[in-house]
Amino acid sequence: MSSPFGNAPQSRPGRLGIGVIGAGKVGAVLGAALRNAGHAVTGVHAVSEASRTRAESLLPDVPVLEIPEILRRSELVLLAVPDDILPELVSGLAEAGHFQAGHLVVHTSGRHGVSVLDPVRPAGAIPLAIHPAMSFTGLSLDLARLQDCMFGVTADAIVLPVAQALVVEMGGEPTVIAEADRGTYHAALSHASNHLVTLTAQAAQLLASIGVEQTDRMLSPLMHASLENALANGDGALTGPVARGDVGTVRRHLEVLSALLEDGMPADVLQTYRQLARATAMRAHARGALRDDVAAGLLEVLAEGGPGTAPGAA
Repeated sequence: MSSPFGNAPQSRPGRLGIGVIGAGKVGAVLGAALRNAGHAVTGVHAVSEASRTRAESLLPDVPVLEIPEILRRSELVLLAVPDDILPELVSGLAEAGHFQAGHLVVHTSGRHGVSVLDPVRPAGAIPLAIHPAMSFTGLSLDLARLQDCMFGVTADAIVLPVAQALVVEMGGEPTVIAEADRGTYHAALSHASNHLVTLTAQAAQLLASIGVEQTDRMLSPLMHASLENALANGDGALTGPVARGDVGTVRRHLEVLSALLEDGMPADVLQTYRQLARATAMRAHARGALRDDVAAGLLEVLAEGGPGTAPGAA
């Protein structure tokens, strides 16, 4: 996609003065990416010591300013704040008259589309929603990761090319998400990313409980291969005792996990195994990989109150 801002950094016409509100892991990295594309970062709002340190590292020589001053200096305002804070921040700044005609107001929330930015419209500002589908560390290595990152973009049709061009300039690939679909979009990404972290931590905890020291080395080849297979083949990548209908093995897993509760293992490990194994059995059955009777047997074993139920859960 060609950019409406021109072709070569620094010398391109239409370079923007960009203000970054929120120097968290996302805001600082995206601000640095836009700066690398030739835009000028006019100021950053950073409250905590961690965010100030991050701003100094990723946005050196950029002044730390109060929000009204950032808005006064900037043509594009990047709002990289938590989802729940965003509506109140936008409405408060709009009521105070800080938005100007022609301001590009960009937020990075996955949950929200552009309706959360409606308060900026009466002033003639232009709302854009640009969300990177990536987990951030807040370090410079994130800049390289942006080169393989898709962004969920929501904007009015007339300014959608501007939102898409900003993503391309940061090295990402834009995909349009309808306003009404933002909730589903964000739920999908959160389910994939956050719960993968939880599963990994739980599996590592189980291995550590039996004395495995390098849990990352043991899990990495298995999990990478599973992820690649799942992305390529969906439910066709299902394997293991549930997908094979090994009821006895699943019952043994539940018994072992239940016993570990008495040794201090958190109950969430057993609960997560039970619920995800049920989901796996139902999906395997739906695609014809399990006979009706085998699926029924698995679901009976996995039901609350069955083998491995945590004390007091039945």
